[in-house]
Amino acid sequence: MTEPRLPIITMQRVCKAFAKPSGAPLEVLSNINLVLPEGEVLGLLGRSGSGKSTLLRIAAGLLPPTSGTVSYQGQPLTGPAAGIAVVFQTFALFPWLTVVQNVELGLEALDLPRTEAKSRTLAAIDLIGLDGFQSAYPRELSGGMRQRVGFARALVTNPTALLMDEPFSALDVLTAETLRTDFLDLWVEHRLPTKAVLLVTHNIEEAVLLCDRILVLAPHPGRIAAEIAVPLKHPRHRVDGVFREIVDEIYAILTSHAAQATKEPSTGRTGLAQPLPAASINRLAGLIEAVAAPPYGGHAELVSVARSLTLEIDDLFPVADALHLLGFAELDDGRIQLTAAGRIFADSGTDERKRLFAEHLLQFIPLAAHVRRILDERESHQAPLVRFESELEDHLTRQDADRTLRAVISWGRYAEVFDYDDERRTLFLGAQQG
Repeated sequence: MTEPRLPIITMQRVCKAFAKPSGAPLEVLSNINLVLPEGEVLGLLGRSGSGKSTLLRIAAGLLPPTSGTVSYQGQPLTGPAAGIAVVFQTFALFPWLTVVQNVELGLEALDLPRTEAKSRTLAAIDLIGLDGFQSAYPRELSGGMRQRVGFARALVTNPTALLMDEPFSALDVLTAETLRTDFLDLWVEHRLPTKAVLLVTHNIEEAVLLCDRILVLAPHPGRIAAEIAVPLKHPRHRVDGVFREIVDEIYAILTSHAAQATKEPSTGRTGLAQPLPAASINRLAGLIEAVAAPPYGGHAELVSVARSLTLEIDDLFPVADALHLLGFAELDDGRIQLTAAGRIFADSGTDERKRLFAEHLLQFIPLAAHVRRILDERESHQAPLVRFESELEDHLTRQDADRTLRAVISWGRYAEVFDYDDERRTLFLGAQQG
């Protein structure tokens, strides 16, 4: 009988809220319950806005929860703990320090004897594959090597728990694959000092390659939508049938929650408060054209589209979401299907596309209709951007409000529904509308 594994980090009913400009709370995490046991790589997978990084910082003791409890090895976690190390997405190296000096920074808080600190530093550098570059400065290193320094700085403390916030996402595809494989080899061969790993990622295949268990987060507010076990031995292969089934299952979960979020007014994030995804017109048109063309013929598995266009979920889902919101496509159970309007858009010329897009923008995006109405009503047919920023920030985070306004401005300009002067930060009706 397998002995139960000891919990390293435990969260119970964790919520996190930040203050809006009005002072009212804006919930970004809701009722999170998780256990990171020893011997496990646990993945936090979700799209932008799902609170992945916020959750990781709470688990690291870098950010307190608004409510709920967090414990580390059975003791309340009230701040950074000596046994928890973090690897961030960006390298965060001091350019004036060598590799050795950057790695040694991880030991400053431990106040170790000089000889032990030096020994640990060189051992970490050797473990992570940087032997021979001890005296190099960050400017002399490639992106992958700089991220290895970040790993070495985290591992030099011999952490019990290693928390990684999208550690491979800033690297090119080949470098990320190499570093991912090297890390996995160290973990599987038990050459790492750490007993448990918490990985934040937006890359579905990366999560299935590395993790023993995956928590899929839904956004607004961030919450656990599903828990998926990965019963595959290492090394894992992307072409394996079970691997592909797990990837498809995650796509289905993410798309079902995306479709549901646009239909449920109970979320409180509809109307003007509906966050809009960052999706350019070129990407919207490109996805419509790709799905309309052979071999899809207007409907496709999102995982197939992602592979053919080499898109990750933070690239693909904002575009798919936007098409769903605009009424050009429907999302359900991991699939995207063009509506009649989406098919017409694919077959139309530039002017007809603009006209159709304008109709859908004003019909399905309340913020666009609101902006247009305000401009119509004003004698000058102009309004400062801050007027709409203030409205949105009563409901959204500043980041979401900024992204939403950028999206609606881009879509409105393309459709010639309104225009924008960035120097004056002013929205206005163009000559054709005024």
